[in-house]
Amino acid sequence: QVQLVESGGGLVQAGGSLRLSCAASGGTFRRYSMGWFRQAPEKEREGVVSISGSGDITYYADSVKGRFTISRDNAKNTVYLQMNSLKFEDTAVYYCAADPTYYRLPSGPDYWGQGTQVTVSS
Repeated sequence: QVQLVESGGGLVQAGGSLRLSCAASGGTFRRYSMGWFRQAPEKEREGVVSISGSGDITYYADSVKGRFTISRDNAKNTVYLQMNSLKFEDTAVYYCAADPTYYRLPSGPDYWGQGTQVTVSS
């Protein structure tokens, strides 16, 4: 079993930045691709970004490309999401996820974190 714990959410003005962290435990971290999903009120959950186990391949949804950056530190069992130029529409609960897949997480990854709220004020 893999446990995921997110941190770093909060309230930020439009145009600002936040960095989310997700600490993993209970598994061999490098064997899992990691990613972030988000869910806004009354909207479906969407996959935002993901990264392969070695960190050499990444995926970004068009809505965040050029603004968000995913990275991982396998020595610290942690994945990060740097979010820049935040927009009001980025407001959502962000969930860290893990799955033993190639790099892009499926819609239903094996493991989820509890979520962290990101609120962008316009």
